[in-house]
Amino acid sequence: MNRTVLARLLTAGALILAPTTLAAAPAPQAVAAVPSTRAALTPAQETAIDAAVTKALAHSGVPSAQVAIARGGQIVFARAWGKAGDNMPARTDQPYQIASNSKQFLGALILKLRDQGKLSLDDTVSKYLAGVSGGDEITIRQLLSHTSGLRDFWPQDYDFVDMRTAVKPEEIVKRWGTAPLDYKPGTRWQYSNTGYVVAGLIAEKAGGAPLWEQFERELFQPLGLHPLKLDDTNKPGFPQGYHRYALGPVVAATPPASGWLWAAGEISMTASDLARWDIARLHRTLLPAADWEEQEAPVILADGTNSSYGLGVFTRTADGRRIINHGGESTGFLSQATMYPDSDVAIVVLTNADFGAVTGTVTSAIADIVMPRDLPLDSGETARTADARAELEALVAGKFEAAHFTAHAQDYFSGAVRKDYRESLAPLGPLTAFEPAGKPKLRGGFVNRTFVATFGKRKLAVSTYADPGAHGAWEQFIVMPSDD
Repeated sequence: MNRTVLARLLTAGALILAPTTLAAAPAPQAVAAVPSTRAALTPAQETAIDAAVTKALAHSGVPSAQVAIARGGQIVFARAWGKAGDNMPARTDQPYQIASNSKQFLGALILKLRDQGKLSLDDTVSKYLAGVSGGDEITIRQLLSHTSGLRDFWPQDYDFVDMRTAVKPEEIVKRWGTAPLDYKPGTRWQYSNTGYVVAGLIAEKAGGAPLWEQFERELFQPLGLHPLKLDDTNKPGFPQGYHRYALGPVVAATPPASGWLWAAGEISMTASDLARWDIARLHRTLLPAADWEEQEAPVILADGTNSSYGLGVFTRTADGRRIINHGGESTGFLSQATMYPDSDVAIVVLTNADFGAVTGTVTSAIADIVMPRDLPLDSGETARTADARAELEALVAGKFEAAHFTAHAQDYFSGAVRKDYRESLAPLGPLTAFEPAGKPKLRGGFVNRTFVATFGKRKLAVSTYADPGAHGAWEQFIVMPSDD
């Protein structure tokens, strides 16, 4: 598989990147996590995430990663590992290049301009720009959905020679936007950075202001985000991008000259800021809910095929999870932003390397940590809830039915542990309620169930693991204070 195809698979729609030269990757080093909030991850989850990222960096040679997780409308985890550059430890406040993850911002801005009556998504390109191939037929909607037929100016996964010289968006359009169309608009889906450069120029004309100024006013400032222009971060003091040729040494990547990522991938930001943007999407703030839905709705091609791409984001279902996501690739950087709307979770992974599968690997690992797979409920769950309640009542009474527990759990419930259970729980009085908290989940070959036990006005959490089956032995039966 050539690198272009691989990169697109890994980043789900990345902006293409480049090679160049630098040093060996350091051992990953974690930097302080943000304080947990009411939607917080558990210490065990944070430990598992740290282990997953550390392993991925060590295995790939990628120098650093920045991760942010949002749940319940707030940032619940933000951490950085490794080195952002020579003598520069990675931190959570450093802007990484998000490249093609920028496309969803342009899509959102154009939707705002539509709402303001300044354009229509069904306007043709020729209404705003002259000389573009197919301009009388291509719509703004087709530009944003990669169905325009305009030839992509950067399909390579390296910087071609022209990219050593600064460029203006008009020059990109003049060279690639006037080439014959690759297909009739609306009949195929084909990634096109050129289409987004054209869309950016249209946004400037319709909005009456430079594109970045509109980003700041309409999107960034209302959400309290602090991105920078990608070209402005290609200098000392900012994270260094890295590259690797085959399995050779990790080397510093030389970025292209300015202008090449304009509109198609020009944003640098922290993982936390990108997660805040994801929160706005998940909670339908900043834009009307209908706009978010329109951006996420997959465009249908002329033959009825679902493109799986909306107006700047991919939308799909994988492993039973509904997913909205996009990736990004620039010279020396990869990004991945993935949202799970049904779980109100967003995961952002940024790296300062344009090789390896760290963004995808870490995203998948975190998803399984934060959102363990639910097992289908069946009639047997009522019986298991009753079993768990009876087990708790027995422990409170000082009874321990060893046959109901695995060898590991029997070892756990030493005489001292059983004494603590009895002496700390018995004074609470009778158990007045015992209810499941969520659905059963599969982990480590066991069925994980969580319950809320009520003793009068006191609520306690009960975390259990059990062998599968109607009366599987308890591998874990832990009682702890509840947050309620």
